[in-house]
Amino acid sequence: MNYDSLKSILATAPDRSETSPVLLIPYMWIGDFVRCHTVVRVLKDRWPNRPVDVLTTTLCAPLVDYMPGVRQGIVWDLPRGKLALDQQRALAARLRAEGYGRSLVMPRTFKSTIAPFLAGIPQRTGFIGEVRFGLLNDWRRGEKALPRMIDRCAALALPANIELPMDWPEPQLVVPKDAIAAWRRANGFEGRTAVALAPGAVGPSKRWSYYVEAAMALTDRGLDVWVIGGPGETEKAQEIVAAAGPNARDLTGTDLRNGIMGLGAADLVISNDSGLLHVAAAIGSRTIGIFGPTSAWHYAPLNPIEAVIETKTDVPCRPCHKPVCRMQHHKCMRDIPVDDVMAAAQKALGAAGLAPAL
Repeated sequence: MNYDSLKSILATAPDRSETSPVLLIPYMWIGDFVRCHTVVRVLKDRWPNRPVDVLTTTLCAPLVDYMPGVRQGIVWDLPRGKLALDQQRALAARLRAEGYGRSLVMPRTFKSTIAPFLAGIPQRTGFIGEVRFGLLNDWRRGEKALPRMIDRCAALALPANIELPMDWPEPQLVVPKDAIAAWRRANGFEGRTAVALAPGAVGPSKRWSYYVEAAMALTDRGLDVWVIGGPGETEKAQEIVAAAGPNARDLTGTDLRNGIMGLGAADLVISNDSGLLHVAAAIGSRTIGIFGPTSAWHYAPLNPIEAVIETKTDVPCRPCHKPVCRMQHHKCMRDIPVDDVMAAAQKALGAAGLAPAL
């Protein structure tokens, strides 16, 4: 089944006039949070009159402002590794006041279900896991049979036991063009072609080995380079800027909104398999994704991107999906040469009429 066929089925659902709000509790990693916008779109296709709210951390909260169809983000930073019952009760009181008719709980953790249960949300949907019987009352089975995370997440927005489509609506981050233009002006970036590099990722195994060399190749040909990421990437950004010269800028920091603007303003984004890859793709920026230990089929953005770059050599251990290389050779990333990435960049920029010879 394709998604258009599924939409026609949802359009005849008997509960389509339901108006009680829905609370979406997504994974709180940036890339997974972006992917949850697909679930928002499915919910709005199923129930066009139900407001959709998203529980978010402070880190991910700026993304909500650019997600069409989301009424509000509820920011609540629960500590990792703790139940934090007092904070859960306070969150439940907030949720109870909002009057949710349904919650969709994506993480398969006991902790993620506590506040919806304490709030008394009538329908609490999620996959079975971590002794959640009772905390959930709309259990879903068969999660392990769904290989892609997007299938697992979006399935929760549909009636139980319905055939899932092969395709899903793409997540969207709508960044106003005038805001991007203002950001470029404020940073002195007007009138220049810029390539954004996103060298960070959760786990060192997903980080491509040659961002310094790529930045040097780009600036040598008159292109600006912006290094975008969180504070964990600042040291790498400074190494890149030192090698690539005055046309390279370190834009790393704690402000995700600044990163969103940079990814939206860049003429091309080159990124590891990371949250910023999904942000750039959902904005609609020209984007190249570099994949080593992870499978592009499982984890590449649903949005179309310019190129997926993987090693051409035989690396039997990939994809391992591990944050640290267990083989200690990191060939899945070390065997991706700069020339391969530069060729993809040349093609992407050339198609847009922006590329000098790389």
